[in-house]
Amino acid sequence: MKITTVPATLVAALLVSSPLQAQPDTNSAPIAPQLGDATPLPQDTPWPGGTIGLDIDATDTRRAVYSVTETIPVPAGMRELALLLPEWLPGKHSARGQINLLSNIRFSANGQPLEWKRDPLDVFRFVVDVPEGVTEVTAQFMHTSPVTGREGRITMTQEMLNLQWEAMSLYPEGHYTRRIAFKPTVTVPQGWEVFTALDGKARSGDTVTWETVDYETLVDSPIFAGLYAKQWSLDPEVTLDAVADAPKYLELAPENLRTFERLIDEADAVFGARHFDHYNFLLAMTDRMGGIGLEHHRSSENQYEPEALIDWEKMDWARNVVSHELVHSWNGKFRRPEGLWTPDYRTPMQNSLMWVYEGQTQFWGWVLAARSGLQEKDTVLGMFANAVANYSEGQPGRAWRSVEDTTYDPITNSRRPLPYSSLQRSEDYYVEGALTWLEADQIIREGTRGRKGLDDFAKAFFGKSDGDWGVSTYDFDEIVETLNAIYPYDWAEFLDTRLRQPDQPAPVRGLEKAGYRLVWKDTPNPYAEGRSSSGKSLDLFYSLGVVLDGDGKVSSTLWDGPAFDAGIVNGATIVAVNGDAYSKDVIRDAVTAAKDGSEPITLLVKRGERFDTLEIPYHGGLRYPWIEPVSGGTQGLDRLLAARTK
Repeated sequence: MKITTVPATLVAALLVSSPLQAQPDTNSAPIAPQLGDATPLPQDTPWPGGTIGLDIDATDTRRAVYSVTETIPVPAGMRELALLLPEWLPGKHSARGQINLLSNIRFSANGQPLEWKRDPLDVFRFVVDVPEGVTEVTAQFMHTSPVTGREGRITMTQEMLNLQWEAMSLYPEGHYTRRIAFKPTVTVPQGWEVFTALDGKARSGDTVTWETVDYETLVDSPIFAGLYAKQWSLDPEVTLDAVADAPKYLELAPENLRTFERLIDEADAVFGARHFDHYNFLLAMTDRMGGIGLEHHRSSENQYEPEALIDWEKMDWARNVVSHELVHSWNGKFRRPEGLWTPDYRTPMQNSLMWVYEGQTQFWGWVLAARSGLQEKDTVLGMFANAVANYSEGQPGRAWRSVEDTTYDPITNSRRPLPYSSLQRSEDYYVEGALTWLEADQIIREGTRGRKGLDDFAKAFFGKSDGDWGVSTYDFDEIVETLNAIYPYDWAEFLDTRLRQPDQPAPVRGLEKAGYRLVWKDTPNPYAEGRSSSGKSLDLFYSLGVVLDGDGKVSSTLWDGPAFDAGIVNGATIVAVNGDAYSKDVIRDAVTAAKDGSEPITLLVKRGERFDTLEIPYHGGLRYPWIEPVSGGTQGLDRLLAARTK
């Protein structure tokens, strides 16, 4: 790239009218050229080279390395081949491509190495020189899965793997990804079972191939594979495919399996049509491979704690991810906001309608879990309670930041920890979006005297054409039009106010219309208790204004809460409480003893190498959110969560 240098005398002349003092005329001053970094749009045309062969060796589980050989046919006369690693990834709502994990990259043709370079303005782009007469370029490289959580999400252990095609394949630029053909092959460790939604599976030994598929469908069809694996048929078109750290974690009682079957039945009842020809719940029972919940059109990637299937009651709080990701087959994959559909994985995504994509999915994920029995109703009520409490008392950031503005958080923050998430907000389009849709449901039910609800919107909006598993985009106006067809109301104003404007009242109106109210107790609700116990954390967020890990280290601080006002921040460790060594019981007892008293709670706090004795004048006792039905009211929430099928 050439940078033009202009004479110092011209620079001085340009600065005469500037309030800034001109530099001495002995200094050089470059002028920036216009960068050629605009994202080029691909064409809806096929890759002219033909089918690309993709061969992945996933057998090196000890070192967690995937070795890739990709064979790219090139059209006659091509002298420069530009290949892209996917950057903007569906379901992740941001540029989360793992270019950092690609290594040992080499290109060759006819056994001879080829020159290549990386684009300095698009580091996901590789440009390969193609000699005259070459008809096929071979790319060889490695994808190195993280081996510790510090390096990223672990995708390979010695018992299982989660192969995501977009992390270990390159595609030629300039064409819609649905117009690029791939022939995938994967070799797994001896005896491992392989699960994916791809069609045409054929296996020879431990090498598995599938029929030729377009790149968009390939990327949307990840693999779970493992030494300990089991498959259950939920209906003729749907399977539950699980891998586990050990065989004992795959013992699923028949009555509990039935809740997964009912989940499919209840989803059919809501949407009225299926937008998949078959569907695979991919489920990893593990605390060794990294956690995941990611939607795909004909499958979903899900992780449960190892005991979630065998310790059914205790782990009830943790099973919602499966119902959430299933809903995405309709909401997010088939129906997709126009800015979130892109023709390739280089075009930036626009997230402004995520309060539908994720917000209504969160809503239906909760509802379908309760209707199917995948989670107990009391657990789901606990989820609603936590959500309402957060926006009622736990998030001062709502004063300055709208729900819609949080839809950009996957891009601006990428789920990194925040120092003060209660002030900064995070991805609130999920949960505040869900509470907004609860209010919409209750407005419809009230206005139609119970004849209609959000179920009718879901059927009209998401269940449009049975068997179609393409993509149908929508915009704000279509959302409003569909709602008005269900029940005439000023939906544009409703959605704009609730979701696009900051400093709105807490989103409790839907809960209240549904016949419930937020109350506070001195013990956690079932969902909060299960989550806290599993994570070994202590939630004092609505009392002292902190959440602590098992060692008393602060993991979250409420802005303007009692602990914050005393100077306690994330990363500090509570060493002693009122002179006694810290433990969960000691600090809980201290908060209880201080209730309605006059003496402050005294904490010895370590931050770095410094110890401080801090006094917290808090006297409200332990406080945990619950919701309970209003006496004498009509409990619309109970009817919403009731099963629709037998």
